[in-house]
Amino acid sequence: MEGKPAYPDSQPVNAERYLAKGYSMKTQIAHSKLQQLINNSAYGSIQTLIIVPFVIQVVVAVSLTGYLSFRSGQRSVNDVATQLREEITARVNQNLQTYLATPPQINQLNREVIDRAWLPMDDQEAWTQHLWHQLQVFPGVGAINWATEQGEFVGVGRNENGSLVLNVANQRNLFAYEQYGLDNEGRPMELLKRTSNYDPRTRPQYEAAVVAGRATWSDVFPHITDPMLVISAVEPVYDGRGQLQGVLQTRLNLSLLSEFLESLNIGKTGQVFIVESSGMLVASSADKMPFRRANNQAEKIKPEESENALIREASTFLTEEFSSPTQITEIQQLSFKDETGQRIFVQVSPFHDAYDLRWLVIVAIPESDFMAEILRNQRHTFILCILALLGSVLVGLVTSRWITRPILQLKDAAIDLAQGNFDQDIDIHRKDELGILAGAFNSMASQLQDVFAELQSTNEDLENRVKDRTKDLEAASQQILVLNTQLKEDNLRMSAELDIARILQEMILPKEQELQQIPGLDIAGFMQAANEVGGDYYDVLTHQDGLVRIGIGDVTGHGLESGVLMIMVQTAVRTLLIANEHDPVKVLNTLNQVIYENVQRMDTDKNLSLMLLDYQDGHISLSGQHEEMIVVRKNGDLERIDTIDLGFPIGLINDITEFVAQQHIDLFPGDAAVLYTDGITEAESPNRKFYGLPRLANVIQSNHQASAYDICQAIVIDLQNHIDNQIVHDDITLIVLKQK
Repeated sequence: MEGKPAYPDSQPVNAERYLAKGYSMKTQIAHSKLQQLINNSAYGSIQTLIIVPFVIQVVVAVSLTGYLSFRSGQRSVNDVATQLREEITARVNQNLQTYLATPPQINQLNREVIDRAWLPMDDQEAWTQHLWHQLQVFPGVGAINWATEQGEFVGVGRNENGSLVLNVANQRNLFAYEQYGLDNEGRPMELLKRTSNYDPRTRPQYEAAVVAGRATWSDVFPHITDPMLVISAVEPVYDGRGQLQGVLQTRLNLSLLSEFLESLNIGKTGQVFIVESSGMLVASSADKMPFRRANNQAEKIKPEESENALIREASTFLTEEFSSPTQITEIQQLSFKDETGQRIFVQVSPFHDAYDLRWLVIVAIPESDFMAEILRNQRHTFILCILALLGSVLVGLVTSRWITRPILQLKDAAIDLAQGNFDQDIDIHRKDELGILAGAFNSMASQLQDVFAELQSTNEDLENRVKDRTKDLEAASQQILVLNTQLKEDNLRMSAELDIARILQEMILPKEQELQQIPGLDIAGFMQAANEVGGDYYDVLTHQDGLVRIGIGDVTGHGLESGVLMIMVQTAVRTLLIANEHDPVKVLNTLNQVIYENVQRMDTDKNLSLMLLDYQDGHISLSGQHEEMIVVRKNGDLERIDTIDLGFPIGLINDITEFVAQQHIDLFPGDAAVLYTDGITEAESPNRKFYGLPRLANVIQSNHQASAYDICQAIVIDLQNHIDNQIVHDDITLIVLKQK
């Protein structure tokens, strides 16, 4: 080993010296290789190795950041534009759904008024009061009108300043369109406007209803007196023979749509507008009045004629892209460049409802609304990147010198350690990684022992924590098991209570054999609860003097409370019959007092409608307020007995004596009477149509020659076909009695 190169700052090393110290031949070879490495190295090159990659990384990172920032900005513009278009479209569609849902519902309510004959169709004073009240309930509606096939017209609407006015045309004013102001009680005051020779049957809304033959929407049309565009939900009214009686109309002022669109925040200069199927403009966020005035009337315009340039350009682009608006049947996201070369984002969304209203909602947003801020940010990013590059190079130079100086000290100490000088004390007082490395050289063995001891202690501590946590989890698991058991018991108890209440209801219902034993009458009944426990009531009771008392009622709501109240009513009615009480005023008032006091004690707001029918020797005495009673004669003639003035809801007040009245009806052999609850007439089909009293009456009349049981079954089957697979929301009760 003699003749080996020596370390720069040490004496020559020979094999005997290392062997004397106990070093092996492998150790001597390793030291020789280390000496060659030191002699061939270039001192100070570590600074280059640190600075050059650092600077290259900064330059690449800055360049890549700038490029990705620009590309990300473009993608962000597309994403933001898409999201904004979708959000604006969704908000507009939601507002349209809400805004356009009310008029058809108002027409349905007024159709029910006509069907039930609550208001005579030719009583314009009564209709004025009715429509005046309705318009106060629905502030978003422009007008509610009723036009007859005889050319008479009555409606209550809002004029330009928002006040309510009466619009009439009839034979008394020679069929002139007259508009009157209304006072605070809905009574006409002074004449405001008058137009001669007005025929409502020639107006667009009337013609739309006649052509459709059902509830629909009219086209957008100008108001007859005020300069504005309107649209009406219309529904024709036919009599039992299919003859047109008139048209119900509920009008919306489209200026409210433009005000809503104007309130939307669509970027800086974006616009949204609505176009009808004919291609004419309905509303826009740029024009409060999206129409032109001609002879003090509103005239529809195309979007290409709008005063807003963005709306004109977007409409022109869509016209070139699609030959007709009706071709657009699904959402389209498009873009085009305007005359200045700027890109415009466009979204077209079809809107339609259940009444054949078909509009297009169009959102147009210029790219400049987004790119201006992005380009400004990119310029700032470029300047900051250059400053960051210069600062990084300067910091790299200073940092490299600060890092390499202690590394060189560690190198010298490592060389001494390699020579066998293990008594090293590296004097580097730093608190960073290099300081930690220097301490490792001085006390490696001691640190390893401390680490092992600490790991062992940590393991024991973790084991103890795991044991404690396991005990906590076991305790929590036991509590959960206890709670689950208690919950199951509570559910079983609740289910048992509901079952008991349901069984009690079924037990007190009249049995089929009881009904068959009643002389002179053929009786059938049906009841189906909407919940486990129903709130409907019906009973058939017989008295020793041949009197048959039939009761039917409907408790508000359903469930346990309603079922209990029904049982109370049954008990009270039977008790009064056994007590030979036949006076309807005493019977209903006594029963009301019992129920009222029980309702107060139960601390509930339940009440019920109740009708009592006393039958004896072909004579019926009817009392109590409930749904109508339908009587069909042997020859098929139909009579509807209104009970609104025969009583008062049970359980609302303590004394109803002054409200109770009685009506007498004679039944002859072959005549039938039908009692029912509103669960039948208000049952909804999948398209949310009520079953309705006219349909019920038609089924009864079609089957009037059948037995009471067959009439009952025919009604139930037809009702189930109407409901289809819909959930039943209310109890259904039906009684059919027929004179033998």
